[in-house]
Amino acid sequence: MKTISFEKKIHAPIGKVWDTLWNDKSYREWTKHFTPGSHYESDWQIGGKILFLDADRNGMTATITKLEKPYEVIFNHLGDVLKGVEGEPYGKGSFEKYFLQESDGITTLTVSVDVDEEYEQDMNDGFTNGLEEVKQLAESN
Repeated sequence: MKTISFEKKIHAPIGKVWDTLWNDKSYREWTKHFTPGSHYESDWQIGGKILFLDADRNGMTATITKLEKPYEVIFNHLGDVLKGVEGEPYGKGSFEKYFLQESDGITTLTVSVDVDEEYEQDMNDGFTNGLEEVKQLAESN
């Protein structure tokens, strides 16, 4: 497993970028670059569960290990979900981290994700296109 990172400079306030990332409607827009119908279900609490799902309710289950709105959120992916049913945990899991920092009206969004080599290209494509969509959405609204 390796960690890959992405950075995007967005001409919008940090709160707007955060909302674009995690508002249900805009989340579905930018994550369609991973798989159509992407969405999440969560209570948004530290230690709480979050399910990252596709239209068929397949995906991953994670826990929120750190949450400091609108600056940082860290997810620890713990297992797969198939048709809405959670599978056995992976062990230590893998991390997906979002960091936001604002300076002079420009928000720098940095994302890092632990990924198995077989999924690296999919993650590269998804985040490259998805974060460009976040930029467009945050700057246009």
